[in-house]
Amino acid sequence: MEIAIKYFTVFGGFDIKINTEIPIETLIEEHILRKYTQIRNEVHYLTGGYSVEHAILTGIALGDRKTTTAFKRAHVSFEEGMKCIENLIERQIIESESSQFFIVGKRNESKIAKKLFFPVPFLRFWFAFISPIYKGIKDSDFKEFQTKYENKIGEFSDFMFEELSLVFLQNHIVEDKIKQIGKYWDENIEFDLVALTTQNKIMVGNCKYTNNKVKKSELTKMTQDCETAGIKPDVLMLFSKSGYSSELKSMKNENLKLFTVKHLKQLV
Repeated sequence: MEIAIKYFTVFGGFDIKINTEIPIETLIEEHILRKYTQIRNEVHYLTGGYSVEHAILTGIALGDRKTTTAFKRAHVSFEEGMKCIENLIERQIIESESSQFFIVGKRNESKIAKKLFFPVPFLRFWFAFISPIYKGIKDSDFKEFQTKYENKIGEFSDFMFEELSLVFLQNHIVEDKIKQIGKYWDENIEFDLVALTTQNKIMVGNCKYTNNKVKKSELTKMTQDCETAGIKPDVLMLFSKSGYSSELKSMKNENLKLFTVKHLKQLV
């Protein structure tokens, strides 16, 4: 499943068949880098090809997904940025989401910026790794891309792990089904997952897509963050790529749910 996530982060929504037994770097060079001009033309057709909007899309792909952060990265005013966002949403290039205050029993804070995301993983990959350094790629010089990809792909995959974990919760929790789900952020605290069950239990969780086992300290931090945010969860959740320490696994109970990447196989 870890391999599937890795390849889906790059090729999700890209209309080609992928053989996951072939190294992903080889597939990227064959199907994307060496076909840059063709794909660029198709992407421009989708987006309209405006440089300011492309700069904003790169800001979304590489940043924290907040509108204000993307506009700063693109060096555009809030007013100009919002016009671009409206156009990109209308073209279905990106979508907008709000922090789910109501799920955790809090009042909505309108001053908290919305976040933006790409419904098609491939477009997010394109604007993160291809569009910003197109000149070298266009000239068949892939060294800058290779360096950037090696340094950033691990962190870049975090978001996809979060999204797949959200879908898993929404569709595969049986004993107390999810009726509302999303993400939470305020000025100081962020949670990758918040959910409300049919029994009105509040669930709060985070995802860790690292090569290290998650330790008890992560649970302690999440508990402290809940207190800081004024959230009283009934269930805490963790999703981990690499499993958990023995100490943390021994604490698992009905109020602490621990998931691994293997659970996501149910999505296939």
